[in-house]
Amino acid sequence: MKNIILTLLCLVPLLVQSQEESKIKTSIKKQFKFATFYTAVTGNNSLADVDTYTLLPDGSLRYGQSSTPFDYTIAFGVRKIARLGYENRKNVFYNGTETSVSDAATVGRVKGLEFLFESDYKRQQGNYFVDQQHFLRYVHTHWIIKAEYVQDGFADLKYFESSQRYRFNVNKKLSFNTGIVQRFSEPYGFNPLADLRGPDFVLLALSEGYNTNGEQWFDPENNLVSESNEVFNAVVLPEVLSNYVRGQRELLPNQWNYSVVLGYDYYHYTKDLWFHSWASVLPYHASTNNQYSYINFVEGNQWVDYTAGLIFGSKINKSFGIFLEGKYHKYWNRNWHDFSVGFNYVII
Repeated sequence: MKNIILTLLCLVPLLVQSQEESKIKTSIKKQFKFATFYTAVTGNNSLADVDTYTLLPDGSLRYGQSSTPFDYTIAFGVRKIARLGYENRKNVFYNGTETSVSDAATVGRVKGLEFLFESDYKRQQGNYFVDQQHFLRYVHTHWIIKAEYVQDGFADLKYFESSQRYRFNVNKKLSFNTGIVQRFSEPYGFNPLADLRGPDFVLLALSEGYNTNGEQWFDPENNLVSESNEVFNAVVLPEVLSNYVRGQRELLPNQWNYSVVLGYDYYHYTKDLWFHSWASVLPYHASTNNQYSYINFVEGNQWVDYTAGLIFGSKINKSFGIFLEGKYHKYWNRNWHDFSVGFNYVII
């Protein structure tokens, strides 16, 4: 009897642990149910080859050809975002090139946890970019929590953002929200060229390793980059200054921004008419002691950031329909946006 009791006592922790592990596995399975993992490689030709001509000092003509390598995108991702009524809700394959304006909305179609993690490695017109969008969003009846990381290669922008908002529901379609936002980014607003004037820019190029014999200019590897001062000032020097600014910013640590946010979300859908609109405004920002914080580079130490989106569609009749969708962002005086508008006409 004693051995049986001891055996049972030993089994109790194992049973409890097994139950806890089972609960964890069940919870993880529930959160990833209907999630889609995807990866894809897409490509297409870029700009056509361009003939180039250079007039040499001896009066002869040098002929050349400029070629741009083909464009491609390598995408990896996983997403679990409930499709809204106006989106394609059929079983489709994700290839990483899809863009959904509604992903930027404050509120999704369902309550609970939704997420998106996607990284795109691109070559477009000979330039290389990395685009990333990762977010976790939990929507409750009375509150919203979201954490997001964005990197946009074209807009030269990357930041981390988290927000905690109280949600007030006017009705099933319209809700308002307010709360606080924390953003973590490079020191936007910092301009290392702010105190430089005229000849200082040329001196800066010389300090970066460029050199001249009076007319011709050479880069730090002693490659000829310009046949004259005029061409150097108009073409090469702007690139030198751009690279210098980028390098100086990379030397500084990322900065925190703390802001108040006010927003709304409106969603109406029928088979013949849908309207989805949302916006978030950041009108006030807390002061920080860091000298490179954006608040120190703005007149009055305050500014307004905002993001907004709109999706509208209408089937006027069986043959004719119109649509409009787009989103617009303005953070730290940097703007990025996309939109599409058009109509469909089906001959019956």
